Amino acid sequence: MAQPNNLKTLLPVGLASLVLFFYAFTFVVQEYEVAIKLRLGEIVSDDYRPGIHFKIPLINQIKTFDRRIQTLDSQPERFLTIEKKDVIVDSYAKWRIANAAQFYRSTGGNSARTSRLLSERINTSLRDEFGKRTIQEVVSDDRLALMQILTNEVNTNAGDLGVEVIDIRVKKIDLPPEVSESVYQRMRAERERVARDLRAKGSEAAERIRADADRQRTVTIAEAYRESEQIRGEGDARASAIYAEAFNQDPAFYAFYRSLNAYRTTFSKGGDMMVLQPDSDFFRFFREPSGEPWGAFKERFSR
Repeated sequence: MAQPNNLKTLLPVGLASLVLFFYAFTFVVQEYEVAIKLRLGEIVSDDYRPGIHFKIPLINQIKTFDRRIQTLDSQPERFLTIEKKDVIVDSYAKWRIANAAQFYRSTGGNSARTSRLLSERINTSLRDEFGKRTIQEVVSDDRLALMQILTNEVNTNAGDLGVEVIDIRVKKIDLPPEVSESVYQRMRAERERVARDLRAKGSEAAERIRADADRQRTVTIAEAYRESEQIRGEGDARASAIYAEAFNQDPAFYAFYRSLNAYRTTFSKGGDMMVLQPDSDFFRFFREPSGEPWGAFKERFSR
């Protein structure tokens, strides 16, 4: 009966020893990590895929680092442009570990030291590139090309740190207070000059359009007046021809008709007094239906 009791005692001890052995002689690399193996402080291996790997306790040390993309948010820095104007640049960078062994040798795996060393290289590149450009160039559409140049340059300079710079972006570019006013004044003057040029061109175009419209109006009125006079002349000629033809057909009736129109026009004006000679031809149709003149009427009456 002693052997089963010994087995019950030894089994947990064996399992515990196996767990301690596994824990002491293995290490785990996560998918988002890179690892290096040290032997008495010297790097012996840095090529580890995610999974379980073996080590020798007390002789080997394992250092793991996050290989995901990191963000370095730098403090705003003041740089000089080619115009000797100060600009305050707020930027950030995206980076990740490219060589775990070199990263450990250069920074000791310390994130604060890594940020400081990388910031120095980024600021140096920013200072060099901003010193080659004007303020207008660094705030224009050329900024994308500038960011690509900075990324490539810093990525080259950061190779000794064992990191890869993926991207550098400028969040904001400000002008110092002493520079802002002069820049704004110059920009305002430039915009006013452009506005004056546009207004002058607009006034010139308006005068040209107005003159052309006046010319067309004058020509149109003249042509319309000429056509109306021509039509009026043709109408008057036709009316005269009609009147002449009617007069030739019955001169007595035509004379009577014209007298009636004269009476209508005269009496429609109102008034109760008319000064005329008794023998005036105006009243000849009142004297005789035939409209015979007063002299002939008197002569006939005296007989």
